[in-house]
Amino acid sequence: MNPRYPIFIPTKGRWESRQTIKALERIGVPYKAVIEAQEYDNYAAVISPENIVVLPHRDKGLVVTRNWIWDYALELGAERFWTVDDNVKDFWRWNRNRKLRAHTGSIFRAIEDFIDRYENVPIAGMNYFMFIKQKYDDAPIRLNTRVYSNMLLQADTSFRNRGFYNDDTDLCLQVLKDGQCTVLFNAFLIEKSVTMTVKGGMTQHYQGDGRLKMAQSLQRQHPDVVKITRKWGRWQHQVDYRPFKGNRLKRKPGVVIPEGNNEYGMKLVHVAA
Repeated sequence: MNPRYPIFIPTKGRWESRQTIKALERIGVPYKAVIEAQEYDNYAAVISPENIVVLPHRDKGLVVTRNWIWDYALELGAERFWTVDDNVKDFWRWNRNRKLRAHTGSIFRAIEDFIDRYENVPIAGMNYFMFIKQKYDDAPIRLNTRVYSNMLLQADTSFRNRGFYNDDTDLCLQVLKDGQCTVLFNAFLIEKSVTMTVKGGMTQHYQGDGRLKMAQSLQRQHPDVVKITRKWGRWQHQVDYRPFKGNRLKRKPGVVIPEGNNEYGMKLVHVAA
């Protein structure tokens, strides 16, 4: 089962690694790689041209590209759409405290169906593989927190990405400060390469004092909930999401939640390495 909504991968300088593209192709999920015109030949040599969308601009940064994708999705008539970073290596299901590699697009459809029950969830996505520990209990979803690197976005909203750095965190905070909700799925996970370990993308902007500039930028946007810390040998922003605990999901009128479990065709099988 594949996703209902389109998946866009903004990607630059990563036609060789193309981790997210490979991960989606491996499980048969359709996607569109959103690229700059000067890199068309590089990408078209390794993926189908049918899977390529060429931007009308170049070298304007990821935020401009993400907002262009947003407008493009609206033009397509999509109610929602996915944007996924281009350095996601794999997708996982977390079930009964076991991390299981997903070999199906059903994980996207399950998220979409859940979110479509509610009228106030402009942003949803999967948690990072590294943030879920198999030895600890956790809920299948987490409300009103950050969603990074993969976002299911409601198309017809007034929210947009802003600035140059940390636009995903800023976007989540825009939504939460408006009294709406974000949903982070622990039940489904993305395994992502560590920032700055894959050439291309935004790597050059993270180097030097780039990470400090990123943290300072977000703090200027949201001084009430953001502070700057130093962890793991590098500058980080730290967001206090406690003020948004009171944001509640609002079910759409007439929605009836089915009883029982829907596995979306997923079953546990042994796959040879």
